[in-house]
Amino acid sequence: MEFLALFVSLPTRQSAGRMRIWRALRALGCATLRDGVYLLPESVEHAAALAQIAEDVRATQGTADLYRLGGRDEAQEIEIVALFDRSPDYVGLLAAMADADAGDAKMLRGLRRDLTALIAIDYFPGEAQRQAQEAFAALESASNGEPSATSGRIRRLASADYSGRTWATRKDLWVDRMASAWLIRRFIDKKAKFLWLDNPKKCPKAALGFDFDNAPFTHVDGRVTFEVLAASFGLDSDSAIARIAAIVHCLDVGGVPVAEAAGIEVVLAGARAAAPNDDKLLTEASRVFDNLYKNYQQENSHE
Repeated sequence: MEFLALFVSLPTRQSAGRMRIWRALRALGCATLRDGVYLLPESVEHAAALAQIAEDVRATQGTADLYRLGGRDEAQEIEIVALFDRSPDYVGLLAAMADADAGDAKMLRGLRRDLTALIAIDYFPGEAQRQAQEAFAALESASNGEPSATSGRIRRLASADYSGRTWATRKDLWVDRMASAWLIRRFIDKKAKFLWLDNPKKCPKAALGFDFDNAPFTHVDGRVTFEVLAASFGLDSDSAIARIAAIVHCLDVGGVPVAEAAGIEVVLAGARAAAPNDDKLLTEASRVFDNLYKNYQQENSHE
């Protein structure tokens, strides 16, 4: 493993320049080998960034030299990697998350910004990053009522056993609930009736709940509710549904980008803004998903 090492020396009278350069090095996530020697994993982007800082140093009557270095042996390489440990930063961020109010949108935006910035300079990620991402995901879910993921095997079910049922989910539908309701009525239970719940904890016992904590159908491991329903009823083998599932997953919990996702999000947001209630919204959203399904079927037939 190779690293870039920037050796910097600044005149003591250049306090303003010293602070500016220190901030630039910190923003890049440089590790400090010793006073005046800053490291980054070798890459073209890092080389360009450090070269720019070196120019700034020289412009303030300092000296700067950029070298490539590596550990003498495996033990020394481990020591160098340890200089990039971001665990203390994650500890502070986790503490801030623990104290955060899930209903404070401004605070959540700030935490997301801080987490994104920290991940960007976490060149050797480990358990601390995973814990921070999980903590923020839980906090974000709590802010919008999204269910927590459970673990377990998804059982295969027969649509015939679920005909003419009442299905219930949280009101103010958004992507996963819209798509799940469409999937239910389109492929699982064509006679389905829906209840939009103010409080999922008061879901009627006779209703089949979906996309809330402790519902029969909700997030399982890495799958969102739409994916769980598709897998439960053997619909995930349909390539058109699989492509819709990728969009729903992307818009609901993030992950692998999908080219169409941003456009679909805009269309669904417009439908939600125009619909007077969730029944009308589902009607409009169903048209979108019907058209997506037909388009993907057509594309697949031409392959």
